[in-house]
Amino acid sequence: MPADRRLLLGIDTGGTYTDAVLFDHDLDRVVARAKSPTTHDDLSVGIAGAIDAVLAHAPLGAPSDIVMVGLSTTLATNALVEGRGRPVGAIVIGFDERVLERAGLRDALAGDPAFFVAGGHDTHGGEVEPLDVDALRAAVDACAAAGVDAVAITAQFSVRNPRHELAARAMVNERLGLPVSCSHELAEGLNGPKRAVTTVLNARLVSVIHDLVATATASLGARGIDAPLMVVRGDGSLVSAQFVRERPIETILSGPAASLVGAAHLSGRPDAIVCDIGGTTTDVALMAAGRPVISDDGAEVGGHRTMVRAVAMRTQGLGGDSEVAHDDRLRHRRLIVGPRRVLPLALLESTHPAILDALERQRRADTVSDLTGVFLVASSTGELDRTTDRLERELIGRLVAGPMPATELLTTSLLRRAADRLVRRGVVRRSSFTPTDAAHVLGLQNHLPDRAARLGAELFARRRTTTGSPIAADGLELAQATIDAVVRRSGEAALAAAFAADGLSVESVQSELVQRSLDRSLDEVAASVSVRLPVIALGASAASLYPMVGALLGAEVVVPPDADVANAVGAVVGRVTISHTATMSAPGPEHVVVHAGGEPKVFADRSVALDFARSELSDRLAAQMADAGAPEFETAEVWTEDVVDVGGLALFVSGRLVMTASGRPILGAVMPTPASTATERSESPSTQHEGNDTLPRIP
Repeated sequence: MPADRRLLLGIDTGGTYTDAVLFDHDLDRVVARAKSPTTHDDLSVGIAGAIDAVLAHAPLGAPSDIVMVGLSTTLATNALVEGRGRPVGAIVIGFDERVLERAGLRDALAGDPAFFVAGGHDTHGGEVEPLDVDALRAAVDACAAAGVDAVAITAQFSVRNPRHELAARAMVNERLGLPVSCSHELAEGLNGPKRAVTTVLNARLVSVIHDLVATATASLGARGIDAPLMVVRGDGSLVSAQFVRERPIETILSGPAASLVGAAHLSGRPDAIVCDIGGTTTDVALMAAGRPVISDDGAEVGGHRTMVRAVAMRTQGLGGDSEVAHDDRLRHRRLIVGPRRVLPLALLESTHPAILDALERQRRADTVSDLTGVFLVASSTGELDRTTDRLERELIGRLVAGPMPATELLTTSLLRRAADRLVRRGVVRRSSFTPTDAAHVLGLQNHLPDRAARLGAELFARRRTTTGSPIAADGLELAQATIDAVVRRSGEAALAAAFAADGLSVESVQSELVQRSLDRSLDEVAASVSVRLPVIALGASAASLYPMVGALLGAEVVVPPDADVANAVGAVVGRVTISHTATMSAPGPEHVVVHAGGEPKVFADRSVALDFARSELSDRLAAQMADAGAPEFETAEVWTEDVVDVGGLALFVSGRLVMTASGRPILGAVMPTPASTATERSESPSTQHEGNDTLPRIP
């Protein structure tokens, strides 16, 4: 191998597998790839396993041949989809408790405490009410009493003046020393309640991403790999690991965004629908002109709408490890796949073959229940604390020796509820029949042992509908029904993306005409629905499942080379991109106010104000691009303004300057060079509102 060969190590830590690839920067291709099961109890095991496996097949002579490491992850996404994460306390300044009902803030808190403090600013950055320091101190102490692990702070119009948020953070740091998330540092747009949701979720994810980065760093160091570590954000861009520690919310949709970047690179299809099916979720997004389409509304994950810049993607709880259940309220068969993730029986058999004895005993039994074919597995004791009750400790104690059948363990409703609590907290995991098991029963996949999957399918098929009929004639029919359900939901998700691209409502997919067209149940009406865009399918099960999706939609399906490790490829071929916004408002005819991340500045001359805004954003971008791992970069700016006609005179009302920096990450040691600037100008109206607040009238 040439001495100057530059190799990039891409790692994707997913819900089921940790993938690793070595990508030759000069040859522009994957030269080695490997997978290792993601070990949720100790992430270092799965990461180290993937790194060791890919290095074993690598054409390199020493770890120094690796000049960059890229990391993408679905851990933050999965944590929100599954309702996991650490407890947080929210300090909300300048809003009353009615804000809990807006933008889904109460749901985002999920029972965690919120404390309301007087203060806040107006749209021009002026103080509406002084910060109530005594109430703030009481709120901080209440956070400590509640035992939260992090604090989320949101103040009214903090993007126009962050003074009150900064004061609150200083007090939390002084009195608690806990991680603090401030809303003005995570989002620059107006809408206080939505910003609060983003901040709460960010605080909840701090420990998740911190542990992942620390684990990856330690695993690399132990193998003598001393290269910059980059992390994929939700818009597909890269930032340094240190940069993302304070902004873990930006990694939601990291894995899916990396898959889009990887799909574009691997397939060469600039316009397509990309479907990435993993262990926990299926992610569907559009690519246009070779780039992911970015959402104007912010990322939505797990039912939470955030202000995080991310690819316009629909994420559903549908994957190879999704729990398969039956709607027992119906007279006919209706399988429900997801959103809860469980351990496939085939995977559990590979590590604990003794479960086959329990499944055989259940097969010989006369009756089955909803717990038949279900196992509980102790996954970690790290989450145990003073809130763990007696029944929960009893269950954990019985699982120390290994997985146990739920039929033997959960003999009372109280024990069932205790087990559900432990599952939600990640201390215990369920194992039951999944699409991965169905695929092994049908021979669509064969990388795991299939005896437990076949027994699980047979036991599930014996369950009864409300009419007393078995759900399926045998395990094969049950497995096929499971795959059919996955294919149908996958096809509907791709079709919804196509509808959205045409400006139609995604809910149109559920219309009677579309549904009957997909069912092929129209007799007299000649109507069919098909997709013209190619469907790029990614993920380990893409090759086996998506040809059936293509047949359902009448669409071309492309499964590119290395499709099952596209996330890891996307983790190393992307760019570092950071944007910042400055706004200008005119509270009076004599002056303009500039909001560029700090306290507002007042100018009498608009051109001077714009120069100041440009200088402020340039300085912030230069510092952050260096911190993010790309000291060499280019910038572009877009200026928009709102001007009204008053008696034939153009009156400036407001303006918005967006500056974006973009560059490739450093490979090894690269010295920074001065950035160049390109400018674009356009005009469009802008609006200013913060939640449902009434704004002062501009004279």
